[in-house]
Amino acid sequence: MSNDAIKKDKNSLYYFRANLGYDINGKKIQKYRSGFKTQKEARGVYSKLLLEEPETASEVTPTSMLFKDYIEEIFLPWYKSQVKIRTYENRLHSIKKHFSYFYKMPVDKIEPIHVQNWQSQLFKTLRVSYIRNVQGIFSLAMDKAILLGLTQKNASKIIGNVKKQKTKIEFWTKEEFEKVISCIYKEDYYQHFLYVSLWFLFMTGLRIGEATAVQWEDINFKTAVLKIDKTLFYKNLQHYEFVEPKTKASNRHIVLEEDTLSILKEWRKVQQNVAPSGFVMSYNGEPTQNHTISYAITRYAKLAGVHRIKIHALRQSHASLLIQMGENPLIIKDRLGHEDIETTLGTYGHLYPNSNFEVASKLKGVIQMSHSITNLDHSPSNQHTVGFLNQKN
Repeated sequence: MSNDAIKKDKNSLYYFRANLGYDINGKKIQKYRSGFKTQKEARGVYSKLLLEEPETASEVTPTSMLFKDYIEEIFLPWYKSQVKIRTYENRLHSIKKHFSYFYKMPVDKIEPIHVQNWQSQLFKTLRVSYIRNVQGIFSLAMDKAILLGLTQKNASKIIGNVKKQKTKIEFWTKEEFEKVISCIYKEDYYQHFLYVSLWFLFMTGLRIGEATAVQWEDINFKTAVLKIDKTLFYKNLQHYEFVEPKTKASNRHIVLEEDTLSILKEWRKVQQNVAPSGFVMSYNGEPTQNHTISYAITRYAKLAGVHRIKIHALRQSHASLLIQMGENPLIIKDRLGHEDIETTLGTYGHLYPNSNFEVASKLKGVIQMSHSITNLDHSPSNQHTVGFLNQKN
């Protein structure tokens, strides 16, 4: 729903003007409603009117509705009610930016060739995984348009989404990570914070939102157990909140090893003396922003002479380390908070190449080799070996 759709009059009552489509002459059909005591009440009537009116208003020609009007006035209000608010806000910019390609077209005039050309344009600058996500939402929008009678076909599904590509996993090896942290001067308070943050992410495999949400009360230093039951949605310094983890499997417990516990204990003591905070990853009393960690990775990777990685790659580095240690995939699945083992193997399975050699080494000598010194099988010889046997005799 457009932020400007619901307005307040001089009597502090809410009103709106809804665009419902076009008449046979191409003129917009609008409905005005007013007198609502709350914005929530006005929004409810607004959304209901948008979704129901096109089906009952005889003067409206739904199929002539421009895609821009459909997205802004019908699809987005509905979509916002279907997903988590952080998901909606994270995707809103991408939707408006990339859907604008179709904005001047009537919904029912979007053809497969238009989608094909759109894909080609996106391919010039964007990753395949990103394009797939954007087109997935576009297909959802077109499916909803069919349901509302605005079009009879989903051109996106006719063309199909772009082919999924295997994502290349980037990570730091143990040796590379050691080079990076060796460049950090812990006697400096801020660098000490960065040291702890990079170590915490590398040694736990937490998603960045999970890590920044961790508070001291989530760590039981006696049992060495870290509880993960929330993630941090950070919009700006004035607006951040705890939200539910990505999946049910994301609610989990991680056992921390002694080195990490020791580093965290030391940091808690320093932090509480300088800028007390309930957040583990905090140097100023507030939760850490992603770009702070990203910038630290860039800076210290350069100092250490290793390749730069993204924040999420610290999680992948943890998984890679566990794989190199020969850890069971099921344990890695639980530690990372994956819903199923297919996700773990599908993402990190190719990091197991040396396992084949290890298995081959372990198989050596397992079976005792022996064979008969006389022929115990007097059944007819295979026709393809008769000649060979006669020559040998």
